[in-house]
Amino acid sequence: MQSSEATEARQPARSGAARSRAGRGRLEWRTLRLWLAFAWLVVIIGVAVLADVLPFAEARNPGKTLYEPALATPDLASGHPLGTDRHGLDLLGGLAYGARVSLTVGIGATALGCLIGMLIGLTAGFVRGRLDAVVGLLTDSMLAFPPLILLIGAVAVMRPSVLVVTCSLALLTVPSYVRLARAHTLTLVPREFVLQARALGATSSRIVFKELLPNVVWPMLSYSIVVVAAMIVSEASLSYLGLSVQRPNPTWGNMIAAGQDSFQQYPHLVLVPAVAMFLTVLSINAVGEAVRSRELRNAR
Repeated sequence: MQSSEATEARQPARSGAARSRAGRGRLEWRTLRLWLAFAWLVVIIGVAVLADVLPFAEARNPGKTLYEPALATPDLASGHPLGTDRHGLDLLGGLAYGARVSLTVGIGATALGCLIGMLIGLTAGFVRGRLDAVVGLLTDSMLAFPPLILLIGAVAVMRPSVLVVTCSLALLTVPSYVRLARAHTLTLVPREFVLQARALGATSSRIVFKELLPNVVWPMLSYSIVVVAAMIVSEASLSYLGLSVQRPNPTWGNMIAAGQDSFQQYPHLVLVPAVAMFLTVLSINAVGEAVRSRELRNAR
């Protein structure tokens, strides 16, 4: 009898210890994943910034590839560690310049859309009335319009470039930022610090920029990290369709498009840029998840 009671007493202790070890294991894995994500982002950003300094001229200048082997397979001991494409352009250099385009478009479109959408959403949520109704109608209309058609139309009218693609993608992010900023503003307007500012005679612009904006900007930045990853994928999709930067200037999307016809014989032409884009998007999402988790813990 005593033996069975002792066994039952030990079982909850064992299960608690097992749960504790499992919790520590999950925490260690999340920490390791976050550090790996940071490491990859530091590498890819550094390579993108220093691409002109590094010996990557053969990645986008066909005139320098006359004596370079075409369709060379990856060989870490050679001058082309990741191989070359059918024109002899270096794939490693293509990754560097492609990272520059993807990060420029991703960060630029997100920053521009965040700035415009946050200001509109703050103003609409604070003023309310007819302005809020008009902003809501325009936001709903933009969200209902197919984004791919809007992008194709914008790029078709203007010559494809980094600036055009950035502005077009930024336009697509504005409605989401407007909604997010408006929702946070509506929850902040009845708060005591806003009412106190009004009672002290603060102007509307001071309340918006001094009281509301600092409390809205952090949730917007947390959301923006995920948007950057989505913008990188969107730019690659446009490049794949030939609606972004054109060859020989490399982007991850047009590198995948250029190598798809030879995928069976030379899979590295597609896998090299695809894996780079996958790791970049995965790392950005991991960082965004960590930031959101910390924000939720602070809110509690």
